[in-house]
Amino acid sequence: QVQLVESGGGLVQAGASLRLSCAVSGRAFTNYAMGWFRQAPGKEREFVATISRRGGNLNYADAVRGRFTISGDNAKNTVYLQMNSLKPEDTAVYYCAAKSTSSLYTYSASAQYDYWGQGTQVTVSS
Repeated sequence: QVQLVESGGGLVQAGASLRLSCAVSGRAFTNYAMGWFRQAPGKEREFVATISRRGGNLNYADAVRGRFTISGDNAKNTVYLQMNSLKPEDTAVYYCAAKSTSSLYTYSASAQYDYWGQGTQVTVSS
């Protein structure tokens, strides 16, 4: 059974940075495309960023492109989301997700993912 555990959330002021981590256990990290999603109160879960298996392809939501960076560390079985220049509208619960795949594609739809973490809260004050 694959488990995803997020960490790194918190309360910061606008303009600050945070780095979220997602540790993957149960199966080799390189078997998965990984994604970050977020859900703000009263809103649907939305795509943030994704990285393909082996890390060669990346994709971002327009709202975070240029501010957020997704990366992976195969040795640590961990995917990261570096978030810079945070804005109050980035406030949400951030979820890590994994899709078992043999392809090198990226995936931006939540329904495409097989496994989810429990989420970590990010709050950005103005």
